[in-house]
Amino acid sequence: MRTPISDKKVAIVTGASRGLGLAIVRGLCRTFRGHVYLTALNSEEAEDAISQLRWEGLDPKFYQLDITDKCQVEKLGEFLKNYYGNIDILVNNAGIAYTSKDVESFSTQAAMTCRTNFYGTLHVCKILFPLLRSHSRVVNISSNVAKIAMAMCSDQVRDRLTDSNLTMTELQQLIHSYVKATESGTQVEEGWPITPYAVSKIGITVMTFIQQREFHQNIRSDIRSDIVVNACCPGFISTAMTRHRGTASPDQGADTPLFLANLPMETTSPCGDYVMNREVQSWG
Repeated sequence: MRTPISDKKVAIVTGASRGLGLAIVRGLCRTFRGHVYLTALNSEEAEDAISQLRWEGLDPKFYQLDITDKCQVEKLGEFLKNYYGNIDILVNNAGIAYTSKDVESFSTQAAMTCRTNFYGTLHVCKILFPLLRSHSRVVNISSNVAKIAMAMCSDQVRDRLTDSNLTMTELQQLIHSYVKATESGTQVEEGWPITPYAVSKIGITVMTFIQQREFHQNIRSDIRSDIVVNACCPGFISTAMTRHRGTASPDQGADTPLFLANLPMETTSPCGDYVMNREVQSWG
């Protein structure tokens, strides 16, 4: 086995060249004793963000990453394995949201939104979770629109999404069924809310519950301990994604994600939860 080059701890933030992701990187650079990676698709935008943070006296690192590109995600995993051996914090922030001005068909928007926000995040987790060391913290950025949208689901869909025995494969099948329904325009009849962004964030949140449950179920076969995964709503933030209509700044929005990323050792709550304003919220 190749010896890692660095013995530093490491934190990874996806979709971090601006807005909330950039604010989370800023906060981690101030509080985390290790290397903090700002990952982003747009390298020019990321370079500007890195320069801004360095002007503030911080020292983030950059890795170009498109979470929908499986090869890029796998290369990131290989890099981290070879250079660090393990990782300590993973914040899954990367995502997209369409607006009423976008010209793509609704089914295309649904497919692309779920492909990025849900399936892209899931693949990042698949590749990087084996690198999590004991006491690692994972934060999946969700949204309160997902919680609101749960009330718009049919009883049948909602019961499936809140089933404590739901597997990750079954969750993927559910999200796939929504995307397929949008192709024929039958998503409402089949029990789904209309908005693709909300559905993708429902997927992110339920994914979180399953991930934590899997860590608990594998506790006897996995030598690692105290790995905590949580989902959170950062609030209504003024960013490019919200078209700057939000009422909170990105740094304010980063408060709960940073709180979860820095949870102390042996945390029992929040753990596998949906969190807003640092408080565990009911779901479903």
